[in-house]
Amino acid sequence: MPAYDHWQKSSHCAQGDSCVHVATDVGGGVKVTESSDPTGAILRTTPAAWAALVRTLKEGHRQG
Repeated sequence: MPAYDHWQKSSHCAQGDSCVHVATDVGGGVKVTESSDPTGAILRTTPAAWAALVRTLKEGHRQG
């Protein structure tokens, strides 16, 4: 992960190498990567799409 990005590790990350990391990009978008991805792939999305994903995951977690 580039040193100039401020990546945040998921608060649900267990101890280990497979963690989701999130950062904002210069244009205000959202970047997502996995710490154990050896290729360093970074997914980019809009803040609205990211918020919808997080909301959906939280709702699914509450339902069971």
